[in-house]
Amino acid sequence: MEIHQLQMLRELGDLGSVKAVAETLMVTPSAVSQQLALLQKSVDVPLTRKEGRALVLTDAGRVLAEAGAAVVNAMADARAAIGAYHDAPDAPVSVSAFHSAGQALFAPLAALLASDGGKSPRLRLSDEDVAQEDFPGLAARYDLVLAHRMDNSPSWPEDKVAVIPLADEPLDVALPADHPLASRRELEPSDVVGESWVTSRDGYSPADVLAAVVAVSGRPAEVLHRINDYSTVAALVSAGGAIGLLPRFTARRVLDAGVLLRPLSGVNSVRKIDILARPETLKRKSVMTVCESLQTVMTELVELSSPPLTQLGSSRARFERPKRA
Repeated sequence: MEIHQLQMLRELGDLGSVKAVAETLMVTPSAVSQQLALLQKSVDVPLTRKEGRALVLTDAGRVLAEAGAAVVNAMADARAAIGAYHDAPDAPVSVSAFHSAGQALFAPLAALLASDGGKSPRLRLSDEDVAQEDFPGLAARYDLVLAHRMDNSPSWPEDKVAVIPLADEPLDVALPADHPLASRRELEPSDVVGESWVTSRDGYSPADVLAAVVAVSGRPAEVLHRINDYSTVAALVSAGGAIGLLPRFTARRVLDAGVLLRPLSGVNSVRKIDILARPETLKRKSVMTVCESLQTVMTELVELSSPPLTQLGSSRARFERPKRA
């Protein structure tokens, strides 16, 4: 049984004719007759009978019409409830982010939403750092998923998830403050391929960029450490003995005066940070509020992180703003 069929049966009982039902529901009389015939096929007792030229309900038809009225009312209540849920500004919103994005964005996001006097969405935050192809699947578990992919990698499956761009983030070369290359304003693959490296595990952005460095320079790289946590990478670089690759914006909080960032030219070192969500999720007011807040927080982080040619925490290094990678 379909809801609209039950509604037509109910209206027939109240209005007394197929023509009146058609006029009330703004459909043709033949459409009403067709739907009533389909409804009749779903039950094994007559629902209507002819009285002269009029079509009226049988006793079974009246019972089903009354039950149908209850169903129609319940559906109206359900639509009202989901409408209120969609429009509620303080409904909970679950957000997943890869680790460096969570470290950089979660605290300022929570602070920004908390400043709205208790009328903001209730955040449910988690960190999930997975392989690129697994990020879209997280949209089944979270309202919003902060995901990253290299600029030249396959796009997100937009037939399955909606994509809201958040930032294009270069990965810069991270150097100890006293490294001989620290005086350079920009580095090329040939400048760095011969260094000892700390990079990520295969399948993650730093390892992808280092692989491009190796391919362009035609020389192997000596990888001493494979670490995915950027705070550990920054600490190892600061200690000396290795250089690394760190994202310009989201790794900002883990840097200190012992680490410098230098842009890398000659290879594509940009990763895209996007918000992924199921399209229906973005119809909720609270979800869109969080999306807009994430864009605000990321914009502020990008502004704070430019130019990258600075020794964060120190005033010794001052260079011109580089061209975007």
